[in-house]
Amino acid sequence: MEDTPGAAGTQQARDLVRVAFGQSLVALVVIAAVTLLQLVIANSDMTGTLGAIASIWLAVHQVPISIAGHQLAVLPLLPVLLMVWGTARTTAQAVSPRASWFVIRWVVASALGGPLLIAAIALAVIHDASSVIAELQTPNALRAFSGVLAVHAIGALLGVASQVGRRGLVLLRLPAWVADAVRAAAAGLLALLGLSGAVTAASLVVHWGTMHELFAITDSFFGQLSLTVLSALYVPNVIVGASAVAVGSSAHIGFATFSSFTVFGGDIPALPILAAVPTPPLGPVWVALLIVGAASGVAVGQQCARRPLPLPAAFAKLAVAALISAVTMVVLGYAGGGELGNFGGVGVDQATFGPAVFLWFFLVGGLTVVMAGGIGRRPKRVKPSAEPGPEPLFDSEFAGVSEPVPMTEPIEFPEREPSAENGSESRSEFTLGEPEPEPETEREPEPERAQRPPPPPAPDLEDLEDLMIVDDDIGPPAER
Repeated sequence: MEDTPGAAGTQQARDLVRVAFGQSLVALVVIAAVTLLQLVIANSDMTGTLGAIASIWLAVHQVPISIAGHQLAVLPLLPVLLMVWGTARTTAQAVSPRASWFVIRWVVASALGGPLLIAAIALAVIHDASSVIAELQTPNALRAFSGVLAVHAIGALLGVASQVGRRGLVLLRLPAWVADAVRAAAAGLLALLGLSGAVTAASLVVHWGTMHELFAITDSFFGQLSLTVLSALYVPNVIVGASAVAVGSSAHIGFATFSSFTVFGGDIPALPILAAVPTPPLGPVWVALLIVGAASGVAVGQQCARRPLPLPAAFAKLAVAALISAVTMVVLGYAGGGELGNFGGVGVDQATFGPAVFLWFFLVGGLTVVMAGGIGRRPKRVKPSAEPGPEPLFDSEFAGVSEPVPMTEPIEFPEREPSAENGSESRSEFTLGEPEPEPETEREPEPERAQRPPPPPAPDLEDLEDLMIVDDDIGPPAER
């Protein structure tokens, strides 16, 4: 296919359509398939199917669902994380590293406009289905639009930043180490969430009997399959709670509170993944969970120390990385919590969660930066060299004087003295300095001359007189 303006415009239009509706339509197809499968298994009629699909699509964007007066606000984090990842991926594919800001604005507008249009259609479908199903209630429109906008805005920002991040830093006039701070924050978050996930898996193994009892509440295969899928969707929520406990904060499910120091029991939903929560009395092994927070701080410090900087810039980079990590964990904690019917509020202690993450990452990371050599010296300032003066017209070394003779002063010639021999004035020679004697070079020895033959004997004078011609001999021929 030839690279023509028309073909380029068609390709850009396809990219904008894919960014606007691609991931949302994929989510709708998956939700519709799961909903229809559940309805068929339950031998239920298809009344209100579209309303259920629209409600679940909004729930993927952290919009609470209200059924029969009970609000389900504790929604799984895995679907929303997949939605953010899909938006970031499609946006990054539609934006090239050298794309103009005009094209980038259109891509971001498409990434936000398409989901907002689908959200408006979903609200209309739910409102229509609520007239048939009295238990289904229409969610708040402002809450629905803000949730959809926030999810896709985060995904679009991540996708665009992955392509034009360096250009954005130059445009905003930010220092170059901001990109390193973002990389360090990502490393710290991955370490904290990964180690917390490992602790959660180990706790599930320890409480295997409790998890088996929670699976035994239903005897049907599809019931246990549904519990397994639901537990898998709520795994990120549990990991965020474990991260809160690891940094010294706390998580709660209703009245039940969990931290590294104390555990208060209470009613817990019958979800198999919740078997990982500690039970009272608390053993000393849970205090060792604080090692996870310290190890995550070390990861942040190591990333910040990769490029040494002077002391103020190094700790500024570390502070920015810790702040980004703390804000991200606060957002995840807020998205993974909420009201859960009769159980009450579920989530983490937001008053201590963000500050605890910041302190762990900044303090432990700062110590790691110092020990890993992440603090460099300031570059020495080069003193400006003095401007060279005018070059002398005479070479002082050649002339034999230490300073050149200025041209503004007159040169005095020495008086001539009469010569003692002829009485005439001789020219007096003057020099600015005696020239340095040239170094004597060693002469090579001359080769020995070959012996020449003796010269011939001198001719006799009488013979020479006969050969001489005098003027008398030259005359006219008649007189001779």
